[in-house]
Amino acid sequence: MAVDNLFKDEATEEKGERARMASFIGAMAIADLVKTTLGPKGMDKILQSTGRGRNISVTNDGATILKSLHIDNPAAKVLVDISKVQDDEVGDGTTSVVVLAGELLREAEKLVAVKIHPMTIISGYRMAAECAQKALLNKVMDNKDDAEKFKVDLMKIAMTTLSSKILSQDKEHFATLAVDAVMRLKGSTNLESIQIIKKPGGSLRDSFLDEGFILDKKIGIGQPKRIENANILVANTAMDTDKVKIYGARVRVDSMARVAQIEGAEKEKMKEKVQKIIAHGINCFINRQLIYNFPEELFADAGILAIEHADFDGIERLALVTGGEIASTFDNPESVKLGHCKLIEEIMIGEDKLIHFSGVEMGQACTIVLRGASNHVLDEAERSLHDALCVLSQTVVDSRVLLGGGWPEMVMAKEVDELARKTPGKKAHAIEAFSKALQAIPTTIADNAGLDSAELISQLRAEHHKEGSKAGIDVITGAVGDMEKLGISEAFKVKQAVLLSATEAAEMILRVDEIITCAPRRREDRM
Repeated sequence: MAVDNLFKDEATEEKGERARMASFIGAMAIADLVKTTLGPKGMDKILQSTGRGRNISVTNDGATILKSLHIDNPAAKVLVDISKVQDDEVGDGTTSVVVLAGELLREAEKLVAVKIHPMTIISGYRMAAECAQKALLNKVMDNKDDAEKFKVDLMKIAMTTLSSKILSQDKEHFATLAVDAVMRLKGSTNLESIQIIKKPGGSLRDSFLDEGFILDKKIGIGQPKRIENANILVANTAMDTDKVKIYGARVRVDSMARVAQIEGAEKEKMKEKVQKIIAHGINCFINRQLIYNFPEELFADAGILAIEHADFDGIERLALVTGGEIASTFDNPESVKLGHCKLIEEIMIGEDKLIHFSGVEMGQACTIVLRGASNHVLDEAERSLHDALCVLSQTVVDSRVLLGGGWPEMVMAKEVDELARKTPGKKAHAIEAFSKALQAIPTTIADNAGLDSAELISQLRAEHHKEGSKAGIDVITGAVGDMEKLGISEAFKVKQAVLLSATEAAEMILRVDEIITCAPRRREDRM
């Protein structure tokens, strides 16, 4: 008896060519989707969620767009993953990595069509990727030892990163903000201590960097509005138990007097707790949970500033920045680490009052206050700034820099082409295909700017055949330009991550020769 189908009903399998086609098509569709967001003239996408509230976000950050897609195609999911990893690892280049992987697959598809085995293509791609990486390493510039030059490099990198984002109009302003913020970190890549506060109103140009820490809360009533040399206790504890909460409390009493007695006892307990807290010798108490009127009164009498309901990220960051630790029990004051700062005061931004902590323990802490016309603008500005901060903090650690504007891709493509000429056998086709895929990035940058990409790329290639060429695409004038003069730089780490991740993803999708989709589980009728 012949076995027709190995799998359960409804499970589907696609073999060989068809599976490969499905993978290629899915991956290329994803690449084409984000392709238009690449480069300084890239367009934005509006993402509308299907959930409640139908939230809208306007963005051109590759990772953000891909994260929000619901995709069935397995190959497309691989691309979404690499853009996520790129975002976590270096923060920028999320679109480039997907576009490059998509192009590698587009070239691979042509090779598979002329009967070159996928494994041959893969080993060709591997050789090409190694060669491209070496080509980059030979061309990097490193100004780590010259502080002035290094700062100029950082500014250039920040401006290049921001030029493809919403902040491109004021990129100098924001690049300065980002570089200042990252320079304060003194080489750590922990972006926790840079806080970004978004306040609608004003224009993007009104954004500023403030040293110290700003907490998005008001100071309570009858409390000191300004405290110098503050000792801060950051806590996460319930300060709302001085009343019997009627809901959910079941107490059997025989008279109202009893209720009063219970309330009195609760109040005493609260008073004891407050006294324990005061015994720490503090003049500022910040709590993650609510503080009711009674303990607030007690704190105000003791001249202690009490801030309730500080937001969750805010409070962890605040503890980190002031050098304290979050406490939840107050029995032994000597073991609690208090935070310190020189001055706490109330400031106004727009029409909101906020609390400003200056002269904090952690010197590198600062707050970037973003202003803008609407929340959508602010969200996108935050994403763009975050990309810039990530790239900069990575560059401070690994200070190697490349020129931008499609220059690195052309350098790699040229080296890879030469490798293809030297390589015997079918692999040569794959290596040549890799070089074509690399040229797709400058091509896309030119296309998005509405330029004649074919003409520009052939000019670029001619330029790059001269020794030590600095040519790339100058999107603003729409011609081939000198990237060094224009000051367009990128971080080596970002480019390397793009190259390696894209190659690995393409390789992974190429290896697929069968897609098996499981049968959906039946829901039992639960009646």
